[in-house]
Amino acid sequence: MIKFLDLNKLNKQFEADFQSKMKQFLDKGWYILGEEVKTFEYDFAAYCGTKYCIGVGNGLDALVLIFKAYMQLGKLKKGDEVIVPANTYIASILAILQADLVPVLVEPKIETYNLDPDLIEVNISSKTKAILAVHLYGQLADMNAINHIAKKHNLLVIEDAAQAHGAILDVANDEFEFKKAGNLANAAGFSFYPGKNLGALGDAGAITTNDDELAAVLFSMRNYGSKVKYHNEMIGVNSRLDELQATFLNVKLPYLDEENTTRRAIAKRYLIEIKNDKIILPFWNESDNHVFHLFVIRTENREQLANYLKENGIETMIHYPIAPHHQEALKDMKSMCFSITEKIHDEVLSIPLNSGLTNGEVNKIVKVINEY
Repeated sequence: MIKFLDLNKLNKQFEADFQSKMKQFLDKGWYILGEEVKTFEYDFAAYCGTKYCIGVGNGLDALVLIFKAYMQLGKLKKGDEVIVPANTYIASILAILQADLVPVLVEPKIETYNLDPDLIEVNISSKTKAILAVHLYGQLADMNAINHIAKKHNLLVIEDAAQAHGAILDVANDEFEFKKAGNLANAAGFSFYPGKNLGALGDAGAITTNDDELAAVLFSMRNYGSKVKYHNEMIGVNSRLDELQATFLNVKLPYLDEENTTRRAIAKRYLIEIKNDKIILPFWNESDNHVFHLFVIRTENREQLANYLKENGIETMIHYPIAPHHQEALKDMKSMCFSITEKIHDEVLSIPLNSGLTNGEVNKIVKVINEY
């Protein structure tokens, strides 16, 4: 069986370094917000091209804290509206709700699965104060267009970059200016869930920003609202990047670009070699704006295809089987209709794509899909 994702195999190459770092971690005896967290925050900020990186507990907390920090600064208030793609993973919407803000769901482009800029302005009201741009499956949203709209309407832009570590944007079509995910808006939230292109060995997350005021609030807010121990300046939370997870991330960060390059190479093979009229392949312009966290195909008979691939020794996953507005947790939205989103959630199927795949396994995946 070709596993959809073999984390043991992916992390095996780092095992010796993990064990060495683990011994250093134990010898230091410093377990919370130590040198490993500081090192990762410095290095990941440098990698993304931002002034600050604030390590937090997970990707959801990263987004929630961004919104709450803006509320602390008076740039958002309870009841403000945030535009968000209707087909995102539910965490994007939960973050808005947990900050007492109002999500306004907007359809994506069917080709890219990312927020359709043409539909943003028609959904802007007097209560709209921010856009949450999700880089779904590892492909950057159209940030040039989104930032243009935001500037026109004086809106904050936050990136949900949980799946886009290392993706690069050609800024406003300037051939000499490129920026990475995490440096394309006012702030960005990252997840380092184990299956990500840059994955920890447990839950972990981070926020990146160039905003001095925002960063100061976030460093405090993640730690009980405290800059100095036992002095609490604001209502904070306990969401700190774990020192041990930072240790693992510090080992893996130097190899992130290599991981992304390998993923793009496999994706290119799939796009060239998979030829089946029953299957719609993802859109990619072959730039570095896609890091292929997932390779998502579409078909009208998803269950049949998934079963066929399983019978032929290929594991698949669905990202995601239920549209957010059809989730019981968001039952107040159940009456809404988002036809493009619903079509996407009914048809998408993710096939294996990661640096752990061998050429032989890629060959088999291509062959089996072409014979479907």
